[in-house]
Formats: sequence, C-alpha cells, structure tokens
Amino acid sequence: MPRARAQREALFERDGRFVHYTSAEAALKIIAAKRLWMRNTTCMSDYREVQHGFDILRGFFSDIPKRSRFTDALDRCAPGVAGEAIELFDQWWNDIRYHTYISSISEHNDDEDLHGRLSMWRAFGGNTARVGFVFRLPFYAGAAEALSIMFSPVAYLTEDLAHAEMDRAIENINRESEFLASVERSQILAFVFNMLVANVVCLKHRGFHEEREWRVIHSPNRAPSSLIESATEVIGGVPQLIYKVPLDGSVYETLAEVDLSRIFDRLIIGPSQYSWPMYQAFVAALTKCGVQDADRRVFTSDIPIRS
Repeated sequence: MPRARAQREALFERDGRFVHYTSAEAALKIIAAKRLWMRNTTCMSDYREVQHGFDILRGFFSDIPKRSRFTDALDRCAPGVAGEAIELFDQWWNDIRYHTYISSISEHNDDEDLHGRLSMWRAFGGNTARVGFVFRLPFYAGAAEALSIMFSPVAYLTEDLAHAEMDRAIENINRESEFLASVERSQILAFVFNMLVANVVCLKHRGFHEEREWRVIHSPNRAPSSLIESATEVIGGVPQLIYKVPLDGSVYETLAEVDLSRIFDRLIIGPSQYSWPMYQAFVAALTKCGVQDADRRVFTSDIPIRS
C-alpha cells in the first residue's frame, strides 16, 4: 500500500491531528467509558461500502496479464504465496463483507479548530446535536497490535488509479525481491492478505473525497482481541452490534499511549442553539476522565447553519 504509507508519513511529519465527528450523545458515552465505538460497514452512509473496493480489486485480478504480473513478482520471493493469499482472501470474503467493524475519523486542519468542517456537520443532518472530537495519535502505537486493529487512510480512486496502485506495489516487490526472499513466508502471506483486505475496506467512491477519512478496522472473527468488547446499541433508531476500542491506560497498561486523556486535543460542539448547556456537560465529562484544562479545550462552532 505505497500510497497509504506515504500519506501516513506526510501527516505525522506535520504533526497532524484527527477528528471524529459523531452525535453528542455518542460522544458523551465514548468519553465516560473511554471507549471508541466501531460499527459494521453495512451500517455506513455509503451503501456500497466494501463492495465498491471488491469490484475494483476483482477487476484487477480478472485481467490475466495484471494477475500474472502480481503472482510472478511474489512467487520469485516465496513460491506459490500469491495464489495462496488470493485463495485465503476468497475464503474470508463473506466475513470481510459482513463482519468488518470500523470507526471513521478524519484528518483535521488547523483552520478548522474553532468551527469544524461544514460538510461534516451537514453529513449528520436533522436536528441531532453533534460534536467533533479532535485528537493526536503517535506515529507507531504498539496498542494497535495488542488490539488486533488496522489503521489506514481511505483512498478515493477510480478503477484505473486503484489498479495503478497495485502496479506500484508490484514494482516495489520486484525492486526488493532479494530482501523479500529472506523474509519468512508466513509473514509475506500475512502482508499480502492484509493488503488485499485494506484495498477493499479502504477504497471509496471519489465523491466522498472531502471527508479525508481514515479508518480503525477490526475483524472480530479473523483477528479477535480480548481487550475489545461488543455491545448492542440503538443508533439512529437501528439496533446493532458494535465493538468498543478501549482508550484507557489506567486499566490496560499496554494502552497508555492512547489513553483518551493523553491523546485528546479539543472538542468542537457543532452549530446548535444549545451550545452553552452542551459546553458545560462536555467540560464536566472530560474533566472527570482526566483531561486537564477542559474548560479551555471545548469550543462551540458559530457557523450560521439552520438545523
């Protein structure tokens, strides 16, 4: 995933931040419990989640010359590993499609500190009270391994550009074939399989590009974690199973670097006629969970948008 790697390095090099836009109700629950919610991909606003990426990936491997370039490059490093990775992906496809859980966050720009992003406030619609939870993450977090989660930017690519990304990966494999031949076969298999999964889970229609989305991805059947608990919640009137990522270093020592009070930067209350009571409620909740100077880190957006 050369594009994802470059995007990750560029964001952390400029000390970039992320923001999680959600309802005020959900945000209060997240803060109180120090748990980030993950929803099934079938519940996302894009009704072609995952399937869109799969169709593009299938187009690549249905093209015999493209598939041959992919398998030939990998087989020079570990004979048969390409076919095995593709077969493994096919075996898990239904699970990937129906049992993948994600939390969507977005890149946050400095000029959005006081107001948030209008398109994201609009995305929720209706009269729901909304907030933007802004935070920083370390470039590398051992917590990701402990939690068995993937963290990746979303790519908004046409089919041709997505196939070009696969070609770039093939070029990298050919260039580093000598090194890759020294890597354990099981590791190469895992890397290739995860690359295919990321391609379908993190590829969206170009029309969503302004979201600048990144995804925290959990697959409870393929890669379970004893630290992540499931629960049934009613969201937007729809009962659904969710998974909760712990952000509590006081309970789990391995998660200290991603403790909510440590990664928290600010909270932006979306346009609302109830901004003052919401401000009080969030300052109290953040203070209780260990955030310092919460009263100076909660802001109310004054974008004049009609609910």
